[in-house]
Amino acid sequence: MSTSEKTIESPLPSPADRPGADVVIFDGHCQICTGQIRRLVRWDWGGRLAYLSLHDPEVARRWPDLTHDALMEEMYLIDRYGHRHPGALAVRYLSRRLPTLWWLAPILHLPGTLRLWQWLYRQIAQRRYRFGRVATCDDGACRLHMKP
Repeated sequence: MSTSEKTIESPLPSPADRPGADVVIFDGHCQICTGQIRRLVRWDWGGRLAYLSLHDPEVARRWPDLTHDALMEEMYLIDRYGHRHPGALAVRYLSRRLPTLWWLAPILHLPGTLRLWQWLYRQIAQRRYRFGRVATCDDGACRLHMKP
């Protein structure tokens, strides 16, 4: 099955599946987040990305300095060189990395607009549990991150 044919129920490619790939760390309990990640899988024709939920113990093992709170605030992309791209910077990076998103690059890279993209990203990220249902949240931690 090709990457573009994966269904929503298909497992995401992990760093073990794609050892040389950039790794996207996202909130696997958030349905908005997982929906956007499923789109990335379809748009990643070259298999350049691997994915981990921030709730996966592998994240803490690989990147112990990334705190749970920081990961709950915004997704992180760890590129193949180990550089970290949080939130809007990750989206900008992806617009240059994935050919299917190149059309976004001129907009996202307009001089002086990074602060706007970071603000917009944070507004959505802070309210993601209000916009979409939470897939699982056994320990109640999701409620701590809900913003009015």
